[in-house]
Amino acid sequence: MRIGVFGGTFDPPHVGHLLLAADAREALSLDRLIFIPVWAQPFKVGTQPVASPQDRLEMVRLAVADDANYAVDDAEITRKGLSYTVDTLEHLAERYKGAQLFLLLGQDALAGFPQWRNPERIRELATLATTERSGTDGLRIELAGEGIVTISTRRVDVSSTEVRERLRAKKSIKGFVPESVERFIEARGLYR
Repeated sequence: MRIGVFGGTFDPPHVGHLLLAADAREALSLDRLIFIPVWAQPFKVGTQPVASPQDRLEMVRLAVADDANYAVDDAEITRKGLSYTVDTLEHLAERYKGAQLFLLLGQDALAGFPQWRNPERIRELATLATTERSGTDGLRIELAGEGIVTISTRRVDVSSTEVRERLRAKKSIKGFVPESVERFIEARGLYR
């Protein structure tokens, strides 16, 4: 079984996250892609998420609920505190014995990878799959070094920051997030 691991703050999850996930799933021939919302990221100490961990977890669940190829794992939310990728990959390796894990990383995350907790063990547990934004020339995979795969993804100019700013400015977020997430944000009064 080939499993993609997509961690992040998801504050909130948006269509860019979903398109990246779809591109990665197709390019890597994944059987499943697991979204893992973090409690707190070690490299973002001092910039805590706006929505609560439970609200972010629920929004991710809502965003992927209609696609059986996706799953959501609450390990980092349940663990609380700083989220270390090595701990999460150990958890997934135990849960999905024998599966080949692919850790999805942006170029910026890959650049800082040597400073992560136990990067050698992470590379033992998973193949690093870094995303590179392209135009609309399709998807491609190429080896970018030992144990690293590069996935070319489509360019989507939307961010969680932009979604939050639009909400604070009382602008529509229709098309930026799945409708189920939009309804949840409205019902909970998030990001206002």
